[in-house]
Amino acid sequence: MSDLPIAGFVDPNFGAVTETLRRIVAHKRGGGAAVAVYHRGRLVVDAWAGTRDPSGAPWDRDTVAMSFSTTKGVVATALHRLVDQGLLDYDDPVAKYWPEFAANGKEHITVRQLLSHSAGLHRLRGVIDDAHLMLDWKHITDALAAEAPRWEPGTRHGYHGVTYGFLVGEVIRRVTGTTVHDVIQREIVEPLDLDGMFIATPPDARHRLATLIMSFGDSQRTERIARRLERVAWLRPAVETFMVAGFDMLLLGERVHESELPALNGCFTARSLARMYAALAGGGELDGKRFLSAETLRRATEVQSTARDVVVGFPMRWRLGYHMAATTRGVLPTGFGHFGFGGSGAWADPERDLAVAMVCNRVAGSPFADTRLLRIGAAAVRGASRR
Repeated sequence: MSDLPIAGFVDPNFGAVTETLRRIVAHKRGGGAAVAVYHRGRLVVDAWAGTRDPSGAPWDRDTVAMSFSTTKGVVATALHRLVDQGLLDYDDPVAKYWPEFAANGKEHITVRQLLSHSAGLHRLRGVIDDAHLMLDWKHITDALAAEAPRWEPGTRHGYHGVTYGFLVGEVIRRVTGTTVHDVIQREIVEPLDLDGMFIATPPDARHRLATLIMSFGDSQRTERIARRLERVAWLRPAVETFMVAGFDMLLLGERVHESELPALNGCFTARSLARMYAALAGGGELDGKRFLSAETLRRATEVQSTARDVVVGFPMRWRLGYHMAATTRGVLPTGFGHFGFGGSGAWADPERDLAVAMVCNRVAGSPFADTRLLRIGAAAVRGASRR
């Protein structure tokens, strides 16, 4: 499949990005992907390849793909816009906006600790006993409000892989009085003129969705594995974070798009993600317009920890809602963004004024690692060095 067609356009200096895309899609034997790159405020790559559904329909310019944890960086960016407007502050107690959250010793947990995964509330397993309960916003946020932290908040960092979306999302809802999806439309999509950024994809946009290509074992077997892994002390936090009955069926079913799951069900074009991160890579400005103040951006992207994350197992260099930006050529010292399960992700590198995004529908890798975006990122960095 070396002749796999690539649609869209690419600046000649960034040709390695589209060649990497071609190899990625051809190697995975099915499915499709899109990549976008901004450099110095200009869109230099906007390309796509492969198929979007089992019928073989081609991926096109308007295709959006569910991008799992890539969603977290988008949600964080919306919250940073609210901070910029003085509606809340990172060091305020969460209970200031969400009084019920103060239960069980959580009265001093701050918004900063939610964003940096240091609140000790990573656990989903045991909070709910079936993943479909995540479709009931009040049920799961009430359950999280009643939870006790698994460690003293602020003393360690452990990836809140699923709970992050409900915790940060409920703060956003309490502050604004509206849904996370609507806040993202108002605070990101409209000011940046994006087309292809949804949380809980509305019915009139679902024709644009790429079909996920993924496989799971049966739920009973998955539960048996989870119970065995829970007995291994260093694996327990990861099991508690992700392994809940029915998760596979939820992700593969149509109901996943009916409700807001702000840690995982964002659906994006690569172009929209890259444009959002381009505004951050450019010091908070894009196209001569201020998107985020320099001071809020500085606070949002200051590294909160270089210690090992107790869920992921290695240092994530957490910022406020973002982690390090890595490529196959290493970690970018000033880079930040968020990767997603299955291969998607996006990041900004202010040092190079570079933003990179990829979305795809063939799910591969683990919740913590997939090399496809790492390779795309390395090609983009090489391209930026030529301009």
